[in-house]
Amino acid sequence: MSKKKDSGFGEDGAGLGENSPNVDPADFGSEVSSQLSVVSNEVDISPATSSIEVIPDTSAQELEPVVTEEQDLTRTGYSRRDSLRGETFDEPEPAAMLTADRLIDASAKFRAAPESGWRRLLFFISLKLINLGDSPKVKARKAMDARIGALLEGGTKYIPVLTRKGGVGKTTISTLLGMALAQVREDRVIAIDANPDRGTLAERVSKSTRFTVRDVVNRAASIDGFAEFSNMVSRDETRLDVLASDADPMLSEAFNEGDYNVVADMAARYYSVVITDCGTGIVHSVMRPTLQRASTLVIVSGGSVDEARLASETLTWLEANGFGELVRNSVVALNTATQATLLVKLDEIEQHFKTRVRSVIRIPYDPALAAGSVIKFNELNSQTREAARELAAEVVGSILSPL
Repeated sequence: MSKKKDSGFGEDGAGLGENSPNVDPADFGSEVSSQLSVVSNEVDISPATSSIEVIPDTSAQELEPVVTEEQDLTRTGYSRRDSLRGETFDEPEPAAMLTADRLIDASAKFRAAPESGWRRLLFFISLKLINLGDSPKVKARKAMDARIGALLEGGTKYIPVLTRKGGVGKTTISTLLGMALAQVREDRVIAIDANPDRGTLAERVSKSTRFTVRDVVNRAASIDGFAEFSNMVSRDETRLDVLASDADPMLSEAFNEGDYNVVADMAARYYSVVITDCGTGIVHSVMRPTLQRASTLVIVSGGSVDEARLASETLTWLEANGFGELVRNSVVALNTATQATLLVKLDEIEQHFKTRVRSVIRIPYDPALAAGSVIKFNELNSQTREAARELAAEVVGSILSPL
């Protein structure tokens, strides 16, 4: 009967039997090997790894800097959005951060009172607590005013109004355009009658002076201020100034390229917008400096077949003579002030010009325009005034954002 060797293990069977093969003590430490003989097939001698802490090798990795919470909230780039989020910066805010949208309270109680109607009545009845704002109609008018009154930088802007055919309302369109601009804009607007064949532009406003372009040419050297120059123009109730052409046909024929340059240079001293009512011909000498100075163009077309064709031929002539960019950026005023337009497909005419120019504006029939007398802008039909204002807005847009 075999004896059980005391191996120092408990009674749970964890001990080693006497018949187990001996393990070389040299495989273990000196102290342990001298005391124990281990049976390799009964005891798991592989090292346990569950409690071993693994330290990664960071020698080949770039260590990311530790950013504190205070450093994360501090930035040097300023923006309105960051300021609203409450983020801080490591430098003082520049003055450019004090914008109107940041400082002005746009809530209803601080909004401007409605302009008219029941909205305005409700505003005051509620002791200014209920402010619904302006009506859609008033908002549309103010938006149009903003388009017309947009700031024009870079010196005086010249706007020639021309066509190859007389009798299509070129002078009428020049007057309407000038009145629509002058009524809204804060700067000065002048319309110059540069027609060598006795123009009638001055007859469309209340005439208040006998001076003409010839007087400006002759006295250009002695004119030293706007007060003196303003005595030579007629002023409409819309604040439009008009400089008349020579009343004597014999003298008006002498108005040439040099004369126009003198008048245009003089007008540029005191006016931001200069509208030039050109003659019916496009080959006379005045046309060259007019087109060379042009910031944009207004081409006038009537509502008949021949008038539309001649207006289109005007565009062709301009393109052939090096003014293609002006043509693409120009505005066509389609004057429908004659009853004959009832027989013509105006949509077809409009569609034709839209393929060649920036935009087309229809000017409706108005008895006050057909009379050929003094034009009172505020007494025109509302559709006529809106068409003139749309024309003015398109012209300003063509200067600000040329195609």
